[in-house]
Amino acid sequence: MHQDNRITTEESLSIDEYCIKEAFANPKVSIVVPAYNNEKYIYRCLLSLVKQTLKEIEIIVVNDGSTDNTLSVVKQFSDADGRIKVINQENQKQGAARNRGTEKATGEYIGYVDSDDWVDLNYFEKLYNTAKKYNADIALATNVRIGNGKTKKRLNIEKEVFVESLQDKIDISHQVKNPCPTNKIYKQSMLKNNLITWPEKVYCEDKLFTIKTIYYSNGLVTVPDTYYYYYRNPNSTVNSKSKSLIADKNSAKKAVLNFLKEKNAEIRDCEFWAVKNEKRFLGITYYRHEESLHTERISLFGFVVKTFAA
Repeated sequence: MHQDNRITTEESLSIDEYCIKEAFANPKVSIVVPAYNNEKYIYRCLLSLVKQTLKEIEIIVVNDGSTDNTLSVVKQFSDADGRIKVINQENQKQGAARNRGTEKATGEYIGYVDSDDWVDLNYFEKLYNTAKKYNADIALATNVRIGNGKTKKRLNIEKEVFVESLQDKIDISHQVKNPCPTNKIYKQSMLKNNLITWPEKVYCEDKLFTIKTIYYSNGLVTVPDTYYYYYRNPNSTVNSKSKSLIADKNSAKKAVLNFLKEKNAEIRDCEFWAVKNEKRFLGITYYRHEESLHTERISLFGFVVKTFAA
């Protein structure tokens, strides 16, 4: 797109070429796209969605109070493609935006794509067909991070595997180190039957959502050779070091631990950790007390000095 972020005539023709005028009454997949001030990247995102080889989809864009030209770009797509629904709301962060989109979704499965990311053109077809093959509540793709001149596979799926145990689902999805919610599709009935929603008005909302889906799902299937492209936007919240972000990260970790404890989850100890207490001097953490499922530990200046049963 041009630097002024208006869609050119050539780009409009590209939109018209791939868009479908009529919506589908029973879409196979609903795709929820939260969007906030992302005029530079949302064209690329939406174009990758309207060009999907799986045509029976709906695309729900939740404009989360954008103040730039994001909405005007979205409207050019929605005017051309009947599968696109647009929801406008005041800025409430991603969790609330994803919840609003999920509430409106009518697809058998739901996928989430952030507005600065994009996916392979056969992404949803391969995920959907593989999920149906195993009657799996979750289908999982490779997650590729792009940014700062680098491309890295954060999660690389090399073969098709269906797993059912909680530990296997945690391991194969890299739930501990990379609880990414966007490189998956989820059966909508699983989300609704278990009242799984996104935490709102906080950052790091993905951690609790993903562990709940992993826990409640009947199984998870991996889908090789299909990719979700996560763009490491230098202006995104995840790259900031604000106190609120740091606090929300630990609150999310605590929420995950509390959920697993409530469920008496039978998984390995000492993988999920959260800070119970810490002390700082001149901005440096010199004392930290952390907890896991059944173990606690105390560190001084980053070195573990004591470990004991919780």
